[in-house]
Amino acid sequence: MFPGLSAFPLTPMNEDAIDEAAFVRLVERLVAAGVDSIGCLGSTGSYAYLTRAERARIAGLAVAHAGGTPVIVGIGALRTRDVLALAEDAQKAGASGVLLAPVSYQKLSADEVFGLYETVSRGLSVPLCVYDNPGTTHFEFSDELHGRIAQLPNVRSIKIPGVPAEPDAARARVERLRALIPPHVSIGVSGDAFAATGLNAGCEVWYSVVGGLFPKAALAIVRAAQAGDAQEAARLSGRMQPLWSFFGQCGGSLRVIATAAELRGWAGHPSLPLPLNTLEGAARQRLAALLDELELA
Repeated sequence: MFPGLSAFPLTPMNEDAIDEAAFVRLVERLVAAGVDSIGCLGSTGSYAYLTRAERARIAGLAVAHAGGTPVIVGIGALRTRDVLALAEDAQKAGASGVLLAPVSYQKLSADEVFGLYETVSRGLSVPLCVYDNPGTTHFEFSDELHGRIAQLPNVRSIKIPGVPAEPDAARARVERLRALIPPHVSIGVSGDAFAATGLNAGCEVWYSVVGGLFPKAALAIVRAAQAGDAQEAARLSGRMQPLWSFFGQCGGSLRVIATAAELRGWAGHPSLPLPLNTLEGAARQRLAALLDELELA
């Protein structure tokens, strides 16, 4: 399912409306850079803060301006009926695939999660990516559950939250999962700091936050890994380590990426839905300096 760089853009917004013009500009930047796919309405796209109508609008805009680049649309929601409705909207918009996290207020069981994917996958006409993101869903997939879900119709990728930092351990982790899933189901790494290690360990896709704003930097890492130059991929990722570390210092990547979009003039301020806020004061100044140091533009 769309190997290479899957770039996840921000959905710029304020309390009144989505900034559609800013979103379109971000999508067009990704197309111009040559990303392999675009993932709208992921966590970076703030899908959980949007209405069904807003999500349908964003999906339509992404497809309309993707220029033939495959668009993957997030369809996560609290209730299965809503996931099914969002899947229908995404397919009507022309999405090339959908991304589903097991979102819930109550902690889900493994059987409940399997039932969700079984129900949703049965009605799809496009590929589905399983979004394994325990940091937001508070559900931890076992490899065995991934193996069960990977047998379902239309499941074509698994987005894992990261890999061990040590290369041999990372490869062992990917190989354990690969042994349980069919060959037509790709393994994708997320967590930008782990991307190069994951790609070098056998992941076919990088589902990237930073790629949604700075696609050239992310593409350089992906293309090095795809060419078999593990050392260069690791070097390029290491150069970005100050930014990866800053993500951790700020409680995650979303506020950092949104602030970076504001600093570069690609989104207005505010660009996140309240109660979320972009960075201010010393943290904002530090990020501005980092972007310049890393030559991210």
